[in-house]
Amino acid sequence: MALKRKTSDLKKRMRNALQGGGSKAIEKQKAIGKLTARERIIALLDPRSFHEYDIFVEHAAHDFDMDKKRLPGDGVVTGTGTISGHPVCIYAQDFTVAGGSLGLAHAKKITKIMDHAMKLGVPIIGINDSGGARIQEGVNSLAGYGEIFYRNTQASGVIPQISVILGPCAGGAVYSPALTDFVFVVENISKMFITGPEVIKTTIGEVISMEDLGGARVHAETTGNAHFFAMSEQECFDQIKELITFIPWNNQKKADAFPKKAPRTRTYNIDGIVPTDPKQPYDVRHVIKSICDDSDFFEVQELFAANIVIGFARLKGETVGFVANQPLVLAGVLDVDSSDKAARFIRYCDAFNIPLVTLVDLPGYLPGVDQEHAGVIRHGAKILYAYSEATVPKLTVVIRKAYGGGYIAMCSHHLRADFVFAWPTAEIAVMGPEGAANIIFRNEIKNAENPEEVRKQKVKEYKDKFANPYVAAAHGYIDAVIEPNDTRRMLIHALEISSNKQETPPKKKHGIPPF
Repeated sequence: MALKRKTSDLKKRMRNALQGGGSKAIEKQKAIGKLTARERIIALLDPRSFHEYDIFVEHAAHDFDMDKKRLPGDGVVTGTGTISGHPVCIYAQDFTVAGGSLGLAHAKKITKIMDHAMKLGVPIIGINDSGGARIQEGVNSLAGYGEIFYRNTQASGVIPQISVILGPCAGGAVYSPALTDFVFVVENISKMFITGPEVIKTTIGEVISMEDLGGARVHAETTGNAHFFAMSEQECFDQIKELITFIPWNNQKKADAFPKKAPRTRTYNIDGIVPTDPKQPYDVRHVIKSICDDSDFFEVQELFAANIVIGFARLKGETVGFVANQPLVLAGVLDVDSSDKAARFIRYCDAFNIPLVTLVDLPGYLPGVDQEHAGVIRHGAKILYAYSEATVPKLTVVIRKAYGGGYIAMCSHHLRADFVFAWPTAEIAVMGPEGAANIIFRNEIKNAENPEEVRKQKVKEYKDKFANPYVAAAHGYIDAVIEPNDTRRMLIHALEISSNKQETPPKKKHGIPPF
């Protein structure tokens, strides 16, 4: 009988805890199109795989009548489960309980599950939906954030860290997502900013809505703080599930291999994608899909810095990371934002044993006063640093233009690419034919009876000499000039023979990237 009473008491306590902030708070949450914390976890994880821990944790605050308030689970749900059979650790802030505000007990639950993830070598997923620091707990709230930030940093490059913004995430709270690997946002639900609209209005007089200041689209398109954008919570969860299939559990493993599938060549015929005119744009994503397994390309940061394309795909069942110039946008040039975007992705792939495939077609770095003053020298150097530092297999294909510093930056042999291939359409030179001819033959053109005719002749002379891959190949900077339809076969072979690549960097505590 004693056991029965105690079991009954346990069930009662569980029911009370599972009610969160109560029926009214839950109704309010659902009225604006948001799931509850536990509903979100259950929707993301495999059916019946979620195991919750620390459900009975309570705060110990006393000031401002906090000793009279009961906060179930202290406003955060934590536990473990699986996604497509892969084990993960997860937490979700519960906005129905004190607005999901972070107090010391709340933070300890999060740091505990983060510590579990590190010990177990599995991804950590954080679902953020919080009003911020719990003011009533003062410096203890700040201490909680600091402990989370420290663990984000220690876990970086060790286990995958995924942040899902499904509500407000303001003030110091935004720095945890910023320290993680991938940030997911949802239209009209996600909000991220350091200072909210009211503070901005009070301090500097600017009037702006919460959505325009830090909504999902702002961070997906403008700031680059978000990596994936969705129109609903369920679409967001589907994106996370797909991402998990491409990445390993931790930095000691490789991503799961899948059965090899041929590209859907009827849809993506590699021979018909790239125009013969080097000035004509095309969508480099079609080239990627003509190469990778089942033409399945999972793009990262699709809406930000679209002049470069990054994302995951598979070659012969193995995950690879693609980095490619996008001729459809700004002719595929490198600039401040695209350099940041690519460099961060390169470092992620290197940290988690994912080989890199680089497709090159760019006229160089973007010129202009705005770019120079925005620090294109420092930002542009990030991609050089990332490629030079990476020790995973690095394969490069020069499709068309590869001019000047852009040629070097896009994983040339000089940054220790393992294999560099070029199509016959490749143009590798210090600069484009028109600009080069105008400089080299300036006097001849200037003094000619027909300057325009002479200029055209000199441009053609320069094109004939340098607008091809054979000069670079003659110096050994190109390993093979290949036909476009041979690209997939050559890349797969290069991956196979470089699968046991070993490279020992110089001994040092760490490098100093151009942050």
